[in-house]
Amino acid sequence: MKDASTSLGTILTTGQGVTLYEFTPDKAGKSVCTGACATTWPPLTVSSGTHVSAASGVGTLSTITRSDGSKQVAINGHPLYKFAGDSAPGMTKGQGVEGTWFVVSPSGALIRKAAAATSTAPSSAPSAAASSSGGSGGYGY
Repeated sequence: MKDASTSLGTILTTGQGVTLYEFTPDKAGKSVCTGACATTWPPLTVSSGTHVSAASGVGTLSTITRSDGSKQVAINGHPLYKFAGDSAPGMTKGQGVEGTWFVVSPSGALIRKAAAATSTAPSSAPSAAASSSGGSGGYGY
């Protein structure tokens, strides 16, 4: 992993420059983004036994085990994701989506700054927040 300079500041990216995000409902060591959520927000995963590394100045990297058994990369214990709407390296269209998805600084801190108008996701972006009311418990798709 490495950092990249964007209109949001310096953010964490994959080695290929793909922007990484955190989902605020996640808890340290646990991802709650599964199913349709994980289709829109693919978890950054690695093969079992893979050592994750980053450029100097990046927070503590580790992996967590997802409910499907895959290994998801985490920074300071918080799972990392890509956004399906980011079609090229350096894009930040997922910034602020649903008020729960934010780019991450190299230290692992969330960057809550609003994205520039040209890089925000449309308001019709799928919801990734789990329903807290009874019934379906779906993701609002």
